[in-house]
Amino acid sequence: MSKSLQDKVIIVTGAGRGIGREIALLCAGEGAKVVVNDPGGAADGAGSNAAPAEEVVEEIKKRGGTAVANFESVAEAIPASKIVKTATDHFGRLDGVVNNAGILRDMIFHKMSVEAFEAVIKVHLMGSFYVSHAAARIFREQESGSFVHFTSTSGLIGNFGQANYAAAKLGIVGLSKSIALDMGRFNVRSNCVSPFAWTRMIGTIPTETEAEKARVEKIKQMGPEKIAPLCGYLLGDSAKDVTGQIFGVRMNEIFLFSQNRPIRSVQRNEGWTPQSIAEHGMPALKGSFYKLDRSADIFTWDPV
Repeated sequence: MSKSLQDKVIIVTGAGRGIGREIALLCAGEGAKVVVNDPGGAADGAGSNAAPAEEVVEEIKKRGGTAVANFESVAEAIPASKIVKTATDHFGRLDGVVNNAGILRDMIFHKMSVEAFEAVIKVHLMGSFYVSHAAARIFREQESGSFVHFTSTSGLIGNFGQANYAAAKLGIVGLSKSIALDMGRFNVRSNCVSPFAWTRMIGTIPTETEAEKARVEKIKQMGPEKIAPLCGYLLGDSAKDVTGQIFGVRMNEIFLFSQNRPIRSVQRNEGWTPQSIAEHGMPALKGSFYKLDRSADIFTWDPV
């Protein structure tokens, strides 16, 4: 079988561990030259350590692949642009970007600090923008390229104690769709992936109740290596007609998520008042309200 990413240059952010590591290894195995980006911080973003990224590069080289490490943070524009420069300096081009880097600072909303909210937004949402924006000019000039951004059911559906993470992840959906719309005429694609996998970040989920413990045990069954094949596909030429979509991967299941569309409407020829909305408008719409579901309320069956 021919390799799906032969000679392509791919950046994977947050590639030192977990899902990012598996994506980097798969891309290299499919023939890509990989920029393994990871500053090596803790799950909450604190500290730095060159070892995780270096170890992934060594593993890729051991398997006969080509890779270079990069230790910049995605959370600031100039360092993020240096990740892209690493690709062009070492390999002379860039074909794909996987915006996987992330941190968690979970806290119930009224107790969440401003710093915790901003830190998560900076890494996930701003980081995805900074790296994508630096890569976009290259993609525009060569009239090709693929972005894979990571979203989450915490934003798509909902979860407790993750206002910062959910806001970032739903913002990434809007970012991805805008890139797909703005850059489609240059043959640039942009898609989102919502992963279900046991990683170091997921390991920070509270397990105080029996239900929470049971949920985490289910998640532990789902290895990060299951996420990588879809990402590899989206980066390759065989996905040339796939853009602006939101996918999910859970073990051996691949989901296509719906996107916001009107589901019901009401109208009055004479217009609305607050009173008529209360008496007529809202009761007519209420039957189609969404419940305050969490991700676990929707994905109620065991991973396949």
